[in-house]
Amino acid sequence: MTLRCIFNNSTLKRFFSFHFILLFIILLFIIFHLFFLHLTGSSNLTGINRDLYIIPFHPYFIFKDLLGVNVILSIFLLIILLLIILQYLYIFRDPDNFTSFNRLITHIHIQPEWYFLFAYIILRSIPKKL
Repeated sequence: MTLRCIFNNSTLKRFFSFHFILLFIILLFIIFHLFFLHLTGSSNLTGINRDLYIIPFHPYFIFKDLLGVNVILSIFLLIILLLIILQYLYIFRDPDNFTSFNRLITHIHIQPEWYFLFAYIILRSIPKKL
């Protein structure tokens, strides 16, 4: 007995298109909301005099919003870095580390620190080490 799928290709395309466009619509509404909040200020439902207890938009709310955007972008960057580290483990590794092992040849990319270079050069100049 086979199960028939009720979702075909066109349904999935509409679904994904709607969710892709919905992101930009919500982003547009957020920008309009911040613009009108900056233009008129927030409403006062408590009846307190607005002029005495007003908080200016620019230094306080802009920095608060920038901090929120910074936190969201930092989390997004952390997720991307974790995906790169966990999924593509060898993407940033040196290809010379994957060559086959030969104990008679020292590879070119293996170099000692600068304070061992004199001893390293002396040892490489001796043809037979036994």
